[in-house]
Amino acid sequence: MRRSMLFFPGNSANMLLNADFLGSDSMILDLEDAVAPTEKDSARILVRNAIRDLGYTREVIVRINPVDSPYWEKDLQTIIPVKPDMIMPTKVSCADDVKIISDYIAGLEEQLGMEVGTVKLIPLIETALGVENAYQIASSDPRVEAIFLGGEDLTADLRCKRTKEGNEIFYARSRMVMAARAAGVDVYDTPWTDVEDYEGLIKDAEFAKSLGFTGKSSISPRHVTFINEVFSPTEEEIQYARDVFATIEKAKAEGKGVVSLRGKMIDAPIVARAAQVLEAAEAMKGGR
Repeated sequence: MRRSMLFFPGNSANMLLNADFLGSDSMILDLEDAVAPTEKDSARILVRNAIRDLGYTREVIVRINPVDSPYWEKDLQTIIPVKPDMIMPTKVSCADDVKIISDYIAGLEEQLGMEVGTVKLIPLIETALGVENAYQIASSDPRVEAIFLGGEDLTADLRCKRTKEGNEIFYARSRMVMAARAAGVDVYDTPWTDVEDYEGLIKDAEFAKSLGFTGKSSISPRHVTFINEVFSPTEEEIQYARDVFATIEKAKAEGKGVVSLRGKMIDAPIVARAAQVLEAAEAMKGGR
């Protein structure tokens, strides 16, 4: 289950050492924005060694530099041999960006004797063009398991101010969710950047969940618990889901074709939501 994703600077040995113990479902080890150009080489080696030697138990995602930079190929050459769960390409604006990355990874997997397709992708969409091409990106390649919204860079590209209210990214959020669901992949929301504003974080996470986001990213370990709670089904939701399936089974035993629960007809969408809730509850019990 992937509710929360926590960013870790790839050039911070101390943070990488403690990354597995801070409660996020996934860890994003960052080789891009958090790392200065002069530190790219050392950060790659540090992240590679951390994945290889520390025995991380949580999902490992490595954020690489964009395809129009001089760094991304070396990022992949260094990181793919230690088999991260996912690669996060940045500044993805079209399906071709994804195909370039995927084809390059395939070549490395073949050289290393890995099954082609082992390493998955979660494209980071943070430009106006990327938002408009979100469905094409989400459906561009079998490696793509999810898409991810980067609100800070997006608002810079839109030439508008990033606000706590988030009205300026409402369209982008909605477009991303629609694209992801149409493509059959997950979708993750941009971080809440005010580290001290927990009330604002919770409100923002609840809004993202209401739009259909699978989960939310974070730049602060202190945000993880709140995000996990928001994106976890409540006991009431779990019990209702169980009741849905119990009612269906009872109706089948009695030969009834139409059933209701608590005064509401049980139709296909209700069954689908109930199944999702129980799947999430089961995943929570199993840890990662």
